[in-house]
Amino acid sequence: MMKLYGTPPTRTLRVIWLLNELGLEYEQVPVDLMQGEHHQPDFLGLNPAAKVPVLVDGNQIITESAAIQLYLAEKYPQAGFIPSAVEERAQMYRWIFFLMTEIEPPLWRIARHTFLYPDEMRIPQDVDLARQECLEMVAVLERHMKEREYLVGDRLSVADFNAAFTLDWANEENLLDDAPRLREYLAAMYARPTAPPTIAVAFAAMAS
Repeated sequence: MMKLYGTPPTRTLRVIWLLNELGLEYEQVPVDLMQGEHHQPDFLGLNPAAKVPVLVDGNQIITESAAIQLYLAEKYPQAGFIPSAVEERAQMYRWIFFLMTEIEPPLWRIARHTFLYPDEMRIPQDVDLARQECLEMVAVLERHMKEREYLVGDRLSVADFNAAFTLDWANEENLLDDAPRLREYLAAMYARPTAPPTIAVAFAAMAS
C-alpha cells in the first residue's frame, strides 16, 4: 500500500485529492512540522529537502506535490487525468508550472512574513509586494477561465487538482475578491465528493 507522508493544510492536500479521485488505498503518515519531525533522520532519508508531501510507492519515493500528482495520473491512466493529445498535455504542463511558479511563491512569501518567520525577520513591505504580484497573476488565470469549465480542454486534468488547492490558498488571503469566475470554479471543484477539506477547515481541525 502506498504511504503518503504529510499533514494538512500543507500541499499534502493536493495529493490526497488525487488519491481520492483515483479511488486508491493509501496510508497517511502524519508529519508534525511544528515539532520538527520533517528534520528527523528518518524523514530526511525520504526527502533531504525536509518538505512534505512525500509519496512512497513500493521502491519509488516521489517528492514535490505536482510531481506526485503527475506520477499518480500517469500510473493510473484509465482516469484520463493526463490529456492524450500532446498539445493539451503541453497546456496542462503550462498551467501547472504557472500555478507553481507565479501564484504559489507570493503566497509563500505572505505566509512567511505574517506568521511563519519570527517577528524580527518579518518584512511587512514584502507582504504588500507579494499580494500585488499574486493579484496580477490571478487576473491572468481569471481571464483564461472566463469561458472555460476546466483549465485544459473539456475535462478534468491534473492541472485542475493543482489549481484548486492553490486557489483555495489565494482565497484564504482574499486574493480572489476580483476574480468571480475563479471563485465559481473553486466552489465547483470543492463540491466534488472526493474533495479534501479546504485549507480553512484543515486549520480549524488543527486548532481544535
